[in-house]
Amino acid sequence: MGSWKTRGLRGSFLEEIINLTNEHYREKGIALIQKIPTPITPIEIDKASRHITLAYFDQKSTVDYIGVAQGFPICFDCKECAVDTFSLQNVHKHQVKFMDEFKKQGGISFILIYYTHKDCIYYMKSEELSAFYKRASDGGRKSIRFEELNTDYIFPVGQSMYINYLEFINKELEERDLT
Repeated sequence: MGSWKTRGLRGSFLEEIINLTNEHYREKGIALIQKIPTPITPIEIDKASRHITLAYFDQKSTVDYIGVAQGFPICFDCKECAVDTFSLQNVHKHQVKFMDEFKKQGGISFILIYYTHKDCIYYMKSEELSAFYKRASDGGRKSIRFEELNTDYIFPVGQSMYINYLEFINKELEERDLT
């Protein structure tokens, strides 16, 4: 059981843009994806603002989002990175395991990494994440260098209000069909 304190709005931009995208998909009847709340037990509450200032996680979370898009089950997690090296400490072993199991059941699982300093998002397929995780557990590098990423899965954010991650899911499905 971990504790949470003053992590504030970490990831708020990415979460906001993903939520807008998901609402857009829902309105268009393309997909129904929901944010999974992390169950917490509040310990301290600021009485004036009625905000939780200290809490404990009730259980390990799995992923940030889960749902379905045109018959395909989807789950994914979102991360932010301010440098060219993404530390695998940002993804927990139980999350990797969940995404692997989800994929074995016929679903599509991935993480979206927002590189804030480059203003781009990387769509990382779960099997790619698993390979990096295995490399780390086998004694190799415990982070992912930006230059290791497949440039076909990088989305520039710029002034966009949406992250069209379904485009990357289509690309992933097309690649599956070719194998």
